[in-house]
Amino acid sequence: MRLPGMSKKHIFYELLEKQANAAVSAAKEFYRLFNDFGNLAEYAARIKEIESEADHITHELARKIDSTFVTPLDKEDLHALSGELDDVTDRIEGCSGRMALYQLTQPRPDMEALVAMLVQITEAMLEAVSSLRTRPNRDAVQGLFIRIHQIENEHDAAFRKALAGLLNAPDADPINVIKWKEIYDRIETAVDKCEDVANIIESVVVKYA
Repeated sequence: MRLPGMSKKHIFYELLEKQANAAVSAAKEFYRLFNDFGNLAEYAARIKEIESEADHITHELARKIDSTFVTPLDKEDLHALSGELDDVTDRIEGCSGRMALYQLTQPRPDMEALVAMLVQITEAMLEAVSSLRTRPNRDAVQGLFIRIHQIENEHDAAFRKALAGLLNAPDADPINVIKWKEIYDRIETAVDKCEDVANIIESVVVKYA
């Protein structure tokens, strides 16, 4: 089933999908740097470019929402969804930017798995955003929401284990611990933001059912 007037309002879905795609691109670049850590600064710069472009998309969507009398979804939902999508990319850029700022020389062994799950959840988030075009019923996308929540739960468990290993390592350098703890926290927040996006989409699906 298609939303009324969707042919005229497709730009809103396109911009939301562009925001979600930016998050996926940033997450994939972030993952790649762990196999090429010597070029951390270059990856951080590329992710910053993605984040800057995502900001432009966010501002364009905000202008469209505010200047359009009838939008395909409630304006409050569009603003909330756009804001959370932008936050995902912002958090990923914050991770890579801090890593470059702190001049970290090698990744911790548990980081790659955490970032791999970040990639997975951003891809699932993009799928959820794309589903809005067709006004799905809840049953049609429930499996997707469950998958997003499962990834978040798995990431949370891995995050706690990684944090424990960082904080309880014998003879750990306190400054290094502080730096890496901030990186872990930012990755966890990015994953949580993806789940927040899914929660908004789920509420929208129920509203328009």
